[in-house]
Amino acid sequence: MSESEIPIELDRQSPASLSAQVASQLRSAILSGLLQPEHTLPATRRLAKDLGISRGVVVRAFEQLSGEGFLESNGTGGTRVAVRPDIQKRPDEVKAQRSSPANAEVIDLTPGRPSGSPFQDREWRNAWKRALAEQGNTHLPPALGTLELREAVAGHLAVSRGLAVDPEDVIITAGTSDALHLVVSMLRGRRNNPRILVEDPGYPTARRVMSAAGVHLQLLPVDEDGLKSSQLAGLNVIPDAVLITPSHQYPLGGRMAVQERLGLLKWADRHGVLVLEDDYDSEFRHSRMPLPAVASLPAAADVVLLGTFSKNLSPWLRCGYLVVRGDAGQRLKAVREAMDTPVAGVLQSALAHYLQGGGLSRHIARARREYSHRRSLLIERLGPRTDVELAGLDGGLHAVIRFEHPDAADLAGKALERGVRVIPLAGYYAERPPVNGLVVGYGAVSDLQLSKALAILGTLLDEHP
Repeated sequence: MSESEIPIELDRQSPASLSAQVASQLRSAILSGLLQPEHTLPATRRLAKDLGISRGVVVRAFEQLSGEGFLESNGTGGTRVAVRPDIQKRPDEVKAQRSSPANAEVIDLTPGRPSGSPFQDREWRNAWKRALAEQGNTHLPPALGTLELREAVAGHLAVSRGLAVDPEDVIITAGTSDALHLVVSMLRGRRNNPRILVEDPGYPTARRVMSAAGVHLQLLPVDEDGLKSSQLAGLNVIPDAVLITPSHQYPLGGRMAVQERLGLLKWADRHGVLVLEDDYDSEFRHSRMPLPAVASLPAAADVVLLGTFSKNLSPWLRCGYLVVRGDAGQRLKAVREAMDTPVAGVLQSALAHYLQGGGLSRHIARARREYSHRRSLLIERLGPRTDVELAGLDGGLHAVIRFEHPDAADLAGKALERGVRVIPLAGYYAERPPVNGLVVGYGAVSDLQLSKALAILGTLLDEHP
C-alpha cells in the first residue's frame, strides 16, 4: 500500500475530535490487515496537509496509537505499523501459543514501570551520539556529578517543580537506592545505628535498603495523604531523619496538605531532624496540579529532595539526584566526595544533552498523555463496579484497587495463571494490618494489554461475589 492510499475520511460535524477520528480509522485499518507491519506511515506534516488539518491533530493521533501498541516510531525511519503478536500471528501460531502456557505472554502490571518509549526517541539517541563524540574523557567524572548535568537538573526542576535550585546543591546518584545509602552513610557519621521514621504503608525497597545499611526503622501508620504533623508530637523517640512521599504517597496515592508540610518542617527544625522528600513521580499529575515541594517551603529545617529518572525515563538508567541544603547538605557532599560517583560519565553527559535540548520535557508531555488515557481506561472499566474502590489516581503510574473479597493474594495468584501479574497491597505494609487490595501499574503496558488485563481482573472479581 502506498502512503497516498491510507483511507481516512474526516467528518467535521462529528462530536468526535479530529485526532480521535484519525486514530480510529488508522486503528481499524491495522486491525483489518489493510495496514501491515511492513508499512511506513507518511510524515505527520505531509498527512496533515493531505487531510487539510493541523499537524498537531495528526501528532496526537500517532501518539495515541503508539501508546496502544499499534505504531512505533523509528526516528528518521518514520512511523511504522508495529508487529502485534496478538493480532498479526496466523491462527495456527496463536493456537500453538495457547497450548503452551510456558510461552504465554504475561501482562505485567507491576507498579513503578514507565513506558519504554524514550529509548526509541531520536532526541535520546542524538544525545548519546553527542556524549560519545566528546573529547578528553580519560579522567573520572566529578564525585558530585558533572557540572553540565547538575545545571540541567536545576533547570528541569525550575520548570517542572517551580523549585529554585543552585547547581552546586545537586548531587548525582545511581538512583534512589544509592541516594538512601549515601544519606545513611552521612547519618552514621554521627550515630552508628541512626533512626529513620518511615511511612507504613510505604516503599518496601527503601525499607530494605536502609535496614541493610544499618538503619533502625521507626514505623508511623499513615493514611493515603501521608503523615500528620500531630502524630509527631506523640513520638517517644525522636528519629534522626524522616522519609516521606508528600506529592504522591506511595503506594496509597494521596498528597500531604500544605499545613501538614509546614507542621513537619517546624517540628523537624525544633528537633534537628533531617527531612527526606521522595519526589519520585511528581511530573505526572492527571487531575490536580502538584503542591509545592517540601524543599521549596520556607523553613530552617534541613531538607533533602530525592529525585530519579527511573519514573520519567527508565529504571534501566539507574540515575537520579539529590537536592540538598544546610549542614546536612554539606555533610552529604563530603561523603560523596569520599566515596566517589557510581554514575558513568557518558551517561551523565547524554542525560545533560537530553535535558538541555528539551528532550525530557517533550517526552514527559507525551508520556503524560499516554498515562492519562490509560488512567481513564482503568476508571472506565472498574469505576462503575460497586464491589471495588479505586484510589491513587490523581497522578503517577499506578492505581490502588481496594475490595473486601476475595483475598488479594489469592486473586493475584489466579490472575498470574491467566497471564496477568499484579501486586497485592499487603506487601507495602510493614507492621500494621494491611488493607485488602491490589496495586496496579499502567505505565509500561499498551492500552490493549491493559484492557485485556482489566477484563481478566473483572472476571476474577465476578467469580467471588
